[in-house]
Amino acid sequence: MAVVYTLLVLFLAVFVAGFILLVMGAINFDFSNSEVPPGVNQPVKLRIIHVILICRAVVGKILENIGICSRVSFVRYMQGRKTLGVDPKLFIKDLWFEKVPVRIYQPTVPTASQRRGVMFFHGGGWVFGSLETHEKLCRSIARESDSVVVSVGYRLAPEHKYPAAYEDCLNATIHFMKNIEHYGVDPARIIVCGDNAGGNLAAAVSQTLAGRSDLPRLRAQILIYPGLQALDFNLPSYQQNRGVPLLFRERAAFYLLQYLNGDASNLEEVLEGSHIPIDIKLNYRKWVSPDNIPEKFKVRGYKPHVLLDCTTEVYETVKRFCEPNLCPLLAEDAVVHQLPESFILTCEYDVLRDDGLLYKKRLEDNGVRVTWYHLEDGFHGIINSFNSDWLSFSSGK
Repeated sequence: MAVVYTLLVLFLAVFVAGFILLVMGAINFDFSNSEVPPGVNQPVKLRIIHVILICRAVVGKILENIGICSRVSFVRYMQGRKTLGVDPKLFIKDLWFEKVPVRIYQPTVPTASQRRGVMFFHGGGWVFGSLETHEKLCRSIARESDSVVVSVGYRLAPEHKYPAAYEDCLNATIHFMKNIEHYGVDPARIIVCGDNAGGNLAAAVSQTLAGRSDLPRLRAQILIYPGLQALDFNLPSYQQNRGVPLLFRERAAFYLLQYLNGDASNLEEVLEGSHIPIDIKLNYRKWVSPDNIPEKFKVRGYKPHVLLDCTTEVYETVKRFCEPNLCPLLAEDAVVHQLPESFILTCEYDVLRDDGLLYKKRLEDNGVRVTWYHLEDGFHGIINSFNSDWLSFSSGK
């Protein structure tokens, strides 16, 4: 019995040691391929958050390898573990809009006038994120702006490919607009809002609704560091911030491919720019080009990228990247011209920075009023840390 006990202890010790080495190896690998620029405020906090995310992903991969659950499922589970208690200032209820789960936040204080309504689409690269991950943010928006907020739990990739997420957000928004009288919302003050992938979805929904005469006109769109195109992953911000947490250049392309096809088999072609034919890229160059990025955003280093052609086979798998519902930056001027007043948030140390800058220019060129806020010390995902106690960032707040 003593021998069995000893062997069991040794086995557990070896397993734990191996597990720790594996995690440390992954952390070291990510650290060697990552960079926290000196302009980031409180860089140690960012490193800590990065380590936590790496550990979560590594544990998920181990569980996947031994057949317990997929890495994606584990990360989603860990993201949704925290639950918040009752908020005395808000009435919160889970409902379904056209088979789409939503969570509604309504201020409890009575008001003589109708409130504004905010349709919120969470970020997470179309693969992660949920009603829970953005609970604090939605509560804060509802309280601080005295608005009715509707958070949309759209279907996620890779299980549900494009256009599932877009269709869920569009259908939920239309349902809300058609039943506006039930929520005390002013039909002239409905806003779509989202961060990251949610910003992409908000932009796509806004474009789709721009031409609808049977629904109220959107009052505004709020795009928080949105990803808006998949033609060029070599724009200045993608080069400068390729290894800056919390979103690496490679991961940005990976998530888009997960949303599009449910796999990332053409990741290398997308990164090097050999996934779209040259003639099509030249056609969109008036909108997606480093020439449209102000020079001050190129001073941290930028090398012009040589245009590469692609094979028919590769293009066939990713040709829907040219659809505005997936990449809103490619919408025609006739659509962009009809868009509502817009707010765009960009972060200096974010690969998606230039997507926001390019869309800002497109909106302004088409006569759309834009409020642009640029966080000089911001990084991708900073808004999620606005209320994370000791891991909060002043810019996030």
